[in-house]
Amino acid sequence: MKLGDGVEQAIHCVTMLAALPDGGLLSAAALAEYHGVSPSYLLKHLQALSGSGIATTVPGPRGGYRLAKSASDITLLDIVLAVEGAEPAFRCREIRQNGPNPLPPERFTTPCGINAAMLRAERAYRTELNNVSIADLNARLNAGDDGSIAARGCGFFARHLRQPKANP
Repeated sequence: MKLGDGVEQAIHCVTMLAALPDGGLLSAAALAEYHGVSPSYLLKHLQALSGSGIATTVPGPRGGYRLAKSASDITLLDIVLAVEGAEPAFRCREIRQNGPNPLPPERFTTPCGINAAMLRAERAYRTELNNVSIADLNARLNAGDDGSIAARGCGFFARHLRQPKANP
């Protein structure tokens, strides 16, 4: 199974957004800069995260992205489904019924064994992704940090953190 680059980018962005101080925002351009990726490509995935309720967008010149819910309520599966969609990786097309001299349809009353095995693997994969939250990832990162990762993030936030205008 191959996931697109957007999944990695989205996961890294969500973990970064989880570290923002209350009310803080980061622009798509800032997130793209931090990760060294294409802003237009990343924007597509940030929009998918917003559309799925993982992130929220604050419009305007001081706007940007932040999480729409707690990092402990966002799993890797949530992000993968937001970026890649809910379709299973394997989709059986029943090719066992094709080719020369095909058997009659009544010979295929049980589900395809290959499809059943692939769907079991998909369920296991999704279960594992569903067991890892963004809060879990950030806790593991922080536990193994000698301070250099935190310093890089703090320095970046100091330059790029946005606070939306307060309503008068």
